This record gives sequence, structure tokens and C-alpha cells, in this order.
Amino acid sequence: MSTRLITVLLILLFSFDRAFAQNPDDIFRTDRLNALVFVVIFSVAILLYTRWAKQGKPLFLRKIAGLQAVEEAVGRATEMGRPVLYVPGIDELDQIETIAGVSILGRVAKITAQYDTPLMVPVRYPLVYAAAQEVVEQSYVEMGKADAFDRDAVRYVAGEQFAFTANVNGYMMRERPATNIYMGAFFAESLLLAETGNAAGSIQIAGTAKPEQLPFFIAACDYTLMGEELYAASAYLSHEPLMLGGLKGQDFIKIIIVILIVIGVILASFNVSDRFLGLFEAV
Repeated sequence: MSTRLITVLLILLFSFDRAFAQNPDDIFRTDRLNALVFVVIFSVAILLYTRWAKQGKPLFLRKIAGLQAVEEAVGRATEMGRPVLYVPGIDELDQIETIAGVSILGRVAKITAQYDTPLMVPVRYPLVYAAAQEVVEQSYVEMGKADAFDRDAVRYVAGEQFAFTANVNGYMMRERPATNIYMGAFFAESLLLAETGNAAGSIQIAGTAKPEQLPFFIAACDYTLMGEELYAASAYLSHEPLMLGGLKGQDFIKIIIVILIVIGVILASFNVSDRFLGLFEAV
């Protein structure tokens, strides 16, 4: 055993002994046992589902119409000889919706590479530009089409919200892309983009976790991914074991939470819920 490891163990032992001598109750917070149980169940669920996914066991995933239509929509663009427009939201790269949008872009780029379909990805921020370009290039390399990758497929068009929207709308009306895919964080420009694409006669697939923008996409697009469907899309399209394990583990915990809520409602209806609710008190 190395000297450094022995030193660390001695420091931890000294700290533990000192804390125990001052106040034994500080060693373990029994009032937070509920959080520990929740973390253990959540972790075990994710690890089990990930292991099953790696072993090839079939894991049920609810069909999402918008994602099933992606390959068909790209195929339509190929038949018509028109490009595919992909907008990964208009927010920064540190937002989870943008990360999800860029992740889905990788799968779409593989399909466009397979069919030799032109791809256009307008972005608003430099970091998103760099990430999107790297993802698209990697997708083409993985499909054995590295020579077909066009660095201009991902373009920085404007840093201001409505300047970006005007640029993308102009592209839609000039080039008439057969398929428009919007995946990420969208704001007031959502209806402008979707209505312009609809007027251009494009098949449109949208996905966002912004509840206030969903009605606009639902009204103007052929398919819409709502809320968490956007985050599940990467696992749904790739079937990568780590993503599947995380997705199924989260669903398992949601089922448990729903069951506990139903039990709590029933007990509260009979006014015998005090002890049960006490299990979930946050300290």
C-alpha cells in the first residue's frame, strides 16, 4: 500500500473519530434516511436496466411517432432532391434542451449521410456551431462517408433571435427543404419558423420541452415531441445501453412515485396519512 493512500486513510480515520467524539449523532443523519433509500433504489434500477440492455434483453420503449417518421421524412427529401433543414434550438450549449437537440442531430446526420441527402443546420451560438459541426462530421465518418461531409452544412447565421429567424425563414422560402426538423429550446420564433415551413410545403417534425411553445408546433407541424420525449429521443434512436438504462431507470422511479402518490391520496381521504407522509418529509 502506498504512503499516500495510508496518509489519506489515517486522515479519514482521525476525522471520523473526532466527529464521533464530539457528537455521535453527526455520523449518520437518520432524519435523511428517506433520501438514502431513494438514491439506492434509483441507482439499482439504472444499473439493472443498463446491464439488461448490454446483455441484449428486449426493453420496451413506447413508440414515438415523430421519431419513427424521421427516416421516412429524410427519404422523401432524397426522392425530391431537396435538402433537410435541422434547427437544434436557439439556446446556448449549456442548456439541456440544446444538448438533446445536438444529440438527435447526430442520428439525423447518419441518415442523411446514408442517403446522400443535403443537410442544412443553422445555429445561433459559436459553441453550438462547434458542437454541431463535430457531431455531423463524426456521423459521416461512422457511416463511411467522410468525403461527403460538407463543413458548410453547419452554419452560424446570426446571434440575435429574430435575425436568426429571418435568415432561416428566407432559406426555407428559397431552397424549399423537403423536411424541417426542430429539436431543442425555442421561444417566440417557434410559430414563425413552423408557419414558414408549412407554407413552403415541408414535412415538419418538432420537439421542445417549453410548454408555452408546444401549441404552435402542434398546430403547424406534422409531428411534435412533447416534453420529456425530446430527452428520450437519443436513447430511442441509438438504443445505446447506457442511455436505455438511464431512461428505463427513470421510468421505473416515476411508476413508484405515482403509486406512492395514489397511496397517499387514499390514506389522506381517510385521514390516516400522517405516518405515511412523515416518510417523505424533507429536512
